[in-house]
Amino acid sequence: MRAVRRPRDAAGMNYIFDTGSELGRHHLDHLGNLIDAPTHWCLERRGLSPTARCLEIGAGSGRIANWLAARTGEVVAVDIDTAQLTDLAANVEVRKHDVRDGLGVDGPFDLIHARLVLMHIPEREQIFAELVNALAPGGLLVIGDFTGRRLHPISAPSAEDRALWARMQYLSHEVVGPAGGISLTWAGGTAARMTAAGLTDVHTMEYSETTAGGTDGCLLHRNLNEQAEPLLLAAGATPDELARYRELMTDPSFTAWFYQFLCTSGVRPR
Repeated sequence: MRAVRRPRDAAGMNYIFDTGSELGRHHLDHLGNLIDAPTHWCLERRGLSPTARCLEIGAGSGRIANWLAARTGEVVAVDIDTAQLTDLAANVEVRKHDVRDGLGVDGPFDLIHARLVLMHIPEREQIFAELVNALAPGGLLVIGDFTGRRLHPISAPSAEDRALWARMQYLSHEVVGPAGGISLTWAGGTAARMTAAGLTDVHTMEYSETTAGGTDGCLLHRNLNEQAEPLLLAAGATPDELARYRELMTDPSFTAWFYQFLCTSGVRPR
């Protein structure tokens, strides 16, 4: 997952995940390796115009922004943390901005893409409406997020490891995540929201796969667990549990389902 925003306080914004750190760089790399391919399919299934003006919300490492830049006319890449937005194409413009304060750039756009962003932001409904309003007539909105479908383990070294996996998923997704503003139910309602907002040709793709210890999915779980360590300890995890979980995520004898990724798109009528 990308940078997770916790409720604002007098000091400003707090984070569970810091995508500008070294761990954050690996975090974004693992995500890209896992879901760039289905994201590309969602973005190009209706065709990409070589003159399209695109908005990439939560641009992260810039991989999708660069991919769009090679196929369209202009890409505006917006992120609250732009540390990883380097080596970008000449037709990518970077904006450092918190979309909770508006989109940070004027529309209209022929294509707007937001991946693993809205599920993390409590103001997601307001931001969704702003994205719809920023579409040009005939413009395409593409939103991808994870759901809360249970991540079933398939194989594990022991029954104790299966129980540890279940405990870490519970603490991460039902205790720490919701306290940081994450919604794992948001993605399932995106198609209905697009239809209610007047978008047409609404379509959702579901994507998931299994992951084994030492591969991108499990390494991402390990990475997020490391970044969230203080909050997991506060939620009741023990140092020994965290250490064993991270070891398990590198063991190829462990396999489990990775997150269900829903990518939904809709078109603003002309």
